[in-house]
Amino acid sequence: MLRRFRNVARIGPVRVGTANDQRGRMKHTAVCTAPRCDFSADYDTRAAAELAARTHRCPIR
Repeated sequence: MLRRFRNVARIGPVRVGTANDQRGRMKHTAVCTAPRCDFSADYDTRAAAELAARTHRCPIR
């Protein structure tokens, strides 16, 4: 399913965005845009997603 993200912010290599899930609930997603980093997670609050973005460290290659 295609999700429409709004209120997208960039914190380092991580982007945080807000979208609605299939049940209409608001979810906040943090996704790392660095090459070969597979970090992505959904959170119930924007603060949790931004905290994850600030504390994320890409794995050493």
